[in-house]
Amino acid sequence: MTNQKLFDLTGKVAVVTGGNGGIGLGIAMGLAGAGANIVVAARSVEKTAQALEEIRALGVVAHSVNVDVTQEPAVQRMVTDTIDHMGRLDILVNNSGIAVRAQPQELTAAQWDSVVDVNLRAAFLASREAYSHMVSAGGGKVINVGSMYSIFGSDWGAPYAASKGGLVQLTKSLAVAWAKDNIQVNAVLPGWIVTDLTRGIQNADPNRYDNISRRIPAGRWGDPSEMAGAAVFLASAASDYVTGATLTVDGGYSVA
Repeated sequence: MTNQKLFDLTGKVAVVTGGNGGIGLGIAMGLAGAGANIVVAARSVEKTAQALEEIRALGVVAHSVNVDVTQEPAVQRMVTDTIDHMGRLDILVNNSGIAVRAQPQELTAAQWDSVVDVNLRAAFLASREAYSHMVSAGGGKVINVGSMYSIFGSDWGAPYAASKGGLVQLTKSLAVAWAKDNIQVNAVLPGWIVTDLTRGIQNADPNRYDNISRRIPAGRWGDPSEMAGAAVFLASAASDYVTGATLTVDGGYSVA
């Protein structure tokens, strides 16, 4: 297989949860750039419409599914709708995520559950629903989007860190279970990426922003488009012998 074919996703179908902005859109655009047709699974209709325009400009088919990933029937519909409209499901990117900022002793059980449901439970539900369709197709790729807090603790975000750490363990477990089915399951751990969720830190907490920036060996925060390369690698034939792995995309933050 040529190097070009290794990373070619032409004809593949990828579902990206939370794919209408930030890291999710960066990944969706990367996969589309490699030839994949994209299903954006998200909640905001307006943001999704804009994302579809950007993706279609790359010359691929793009479809949207409105989904609340915390609801099991909605996740099931997301997958059946993908099969109905696109005919197949080859790549699943579990990207949806939320955070609640509070010290652990101040958290309510409902806040804890809300974060874990979106960040961890939803990834399990979506992966489980995609499984049979990937088996039918002869294989597939699952990419779970973790975080630096998959490996670090967080005083302000215990449920976020716990859920993202759990996502890495889910990745490993699915990788072991589904290797026999030619389904590779891996995780990417984004570092400090400039998105709607992080853009305000510089003004709201300049000391924190400066501390983070100083620690990044690359000398800068990342752009969502810089998640594309890792995603294309993990979605393509180039990673057929890579499963259960975690790939940090952080400018060196985690090793500094």
